[in-house]
Amino acid sequence: MKTAFNLVLVAFSVVLVYICYRSIMGPIEFEEAKAQRDAAVIARLIDIRKAQLEYRSVHDMQYTDNFDSLIDFVKNQKIPFTFKQGELTDKQLEDGLTEKKAIAIVEKAAKTGNYSEVKKWGLENFKRITTWVSVKDTVFGRDYNADSLRFVPYGNGATFEMAIRNDTAKSGAPFCLLEVKTPYEVYLNGLDRQEIANLKDVQTKLDKYCGLMIGSLETANNNAGNWE
Repeated sequence: MKTAFNLVLVAFSVVLVYICYRSIMGPIEFEEAKAQRDAAVIARLIDIRKAQLEYRSVHDMQYTDNFDSLIDFVKNQKIPFTFKQGELTDKQLEDGLTEKKAIAIVEKAAKTGNYSEVKKWGLENFKRITTWVSVKDTVFGRDYNADSLRFVPYGNGATFEMAIRNDTAKSGAPFCLLEVKTPYEVYLNGLDRQEIANLKDVQTKLDKYCGLMIGSLETANNNAGNWE
């Protein structure tokens, strides 16, 4: 009888030690896993932001809310790249020379063979040569998998929520807002549910989005990430 009691006591002690261990290590392991997943999701959101900024530069300052269009743009389209040699001096700027005017002078000289204006303005070493280059090769690298842009890392095939909103500034100028996001439940799926609930509770009390995102449909924030 005494032996059986001792065995039960030992078993209870082991369970108690394990519970104490988990109460300490559980949150630590959750934070480590969360940090790893956060980093992967943030890297993907930054790539989406890069792609959208390039898309906007050649589509009348408009973003896209469609991943098919964005991915096709990255995989198959080109963007202008300008090789620059020489900078305008303070004296040239004070005399009324602008970047646009300098380019026009140099281009005209190249066409006509008359370099008098170039010499007059001291633009002998000023060059601006624009070529069209591949979006993928230039912005991401030749081996980049553009098809991955839509997918949330650790999301088991889930895709990012992406939306745009067109508005008009007080000055009357039109502008486009972008928002791309994914909630905690998507990319933290499989981790401790209570820890996720605790995390969401903190964010909700702080009136913050319960997940990771770039941009906002409510206010212009230069497509900043909510971790920045």
